[in-house]
Amino acid sequence: MSRIRYQQIADEIRHEIASGILAPGGVLPSEAGLGAVHGVSRVTIRKALEILRDEGLVESRQGFGWLVSAPPVMMALPDLTTIESELVSSGRASKRQILDFRFLDAPPAVAEQLGERVLEVRRLNLADGEPFARVTVWCREELASSLSLASLEQSTFLELLGTRAVAATQSIGADLLEAEDAELLGVPPATAALVVGRTTRDETGRSILVSEHVFPAHLAEFVVELLHVDVDEESSPAGLRLVQES
Repeated sequence: MSRIRYQQIADEIRHEIASGILAPGGVLPSEAGLGAVHGVSRVTIRKALEILRDEGLVESRQGFGWLVSAPPVMMALPDLTTIESELVSSGRASKRQILDFRFLDAPPAVAEQLGERVLEVRRLNLADGEPFARVTVWCREELASSLSLASLEQSTFLELLGTRAVAATQSIGADLLEAEDAELLGVPPATAALVVGRTTRDETGRSILVSEHVFPAHLAEFVVELLHVDVDEESSPAGLRLVQES
C-alpha cells in the first residue's frame, strides 16, 4: 500500500475530527475496524494514526486504543459549581440524559445525611455529545416533591430547589469502572476513573443533596489553588485523608 493511501486516510479522519463527527475525547474504532472500513491493513491504519498523533489530534492509551485528543475539563475545587457550568467554561456543549428517576428508601449512607426517603436521579452528562460523567443524586423527599424528570433534564437541582445551597463537603477517590458504568461512558471495563462524592448543605447547615459523580480519569482534572502557609516540605497534600482497608 502506497504512502499516499495512509495520508488519504489521515486526511479523512482529520476531517471527521474538524467537523465534529469525531468528538474530543471520543474513542476511535479499533485499528482492525478502521482497516475494514477503509479496506487496508492495520499497518496502513497505524501509519495514518501516527501522522495524526504527531499533529496532536489523536492519542493512544493502554486499554482504550486510539481516541481523539481533548484537554481534560478543569474542575475548580474551591467553588460550589456544577458539571454543566464547568463544561460551558471550557467551551464544551453540555447536555443531560436522565437514566432513572424514582422515590425510594435511601441507602444507609445517604439516609444518615438526608433521612429515610429520597428522590434518586441517575443521569449521564454529555460533553459535545459524548459521555462525560455518570452522576447519581439523592435529594430529600420533601424538597423534591415538585420536581419532574423533564425539569431535571433541562436544569440542575441547585437551580430547581427552593432553597439556597451555600456549602458542600466533597471527596475524590480513584477506582476502576465496573461494566455498567464503562458501557454508559463508552470506555473499556476497568478503565481508571475519578469518583467524587459530595454532600451539599443549605444556609442552616442542613444536608439537602448527596451525589456521586464518576468520570473516566482522562476526561477531567480537579484543580485547587493552595495559599502559602508555614509548613515543612514533608506536609501532606491539602485535603488528604487515609482510606482504611476493609
